[in-house]
Amino acid sequence: MTITAALSVPAGAQAPKQLSAHKDWTTFTYAEKGKKVCYAAAKPVDSEPKAVKRGEIFFLVTLRPAEKVVDEVSMVAGYPFKDRSEVVVEIDGKKFDLFTDTETAWAQAAQTDKAIVQAMVKGNDLVVRGTSARGTKTVDRYSLQGFKAAHEAILKACAG
Repeated sequence: MTITAALSVPAGAQAPKQLSAHKDWTTFTYAEKGKKVCYAAAKPVDSEPKAVKRGEIFFLVTLRPAEKVVDEVSMVAGYPFKDRSEVVVEIDGKKFDLFTDTETAWAQAAQTDKAIVQAMVKGNDLVVRGTSARGTKTVDRYSLQGFKAAHEAILKACAG
């Protein structure tokens, strides 16, 4: 999985180092301003429409213990989102709204992040629906196989 190559880390941060792989999820860590950051990432198992040209696509859960950030959910779309559009994340029938910022979507609040991660731990499939700046509606499907183990791995790696 070439997730580290596609993710941009802030200037001055070290390149991410893979920690472990858990079925469809991979975990990484890096230091940002001397502080440890851990994340679990996955690529979609399917994306529609097929003919649309997109960059790398990922779903991430990030921990930044020095900033007291736990389970920050984000999605990298591989294209710029439509301005002020929302992305809908659906996990086994439960829906969550994310806001967009250029090519990335985020949860509005830490409570939403936590609810999404709890649903991911128990769920089987995650579907993300978004709209590009050109108006193309996209659907990305992710497997949640291995997510629980990946989540436990990043919690352990970023503890203390």
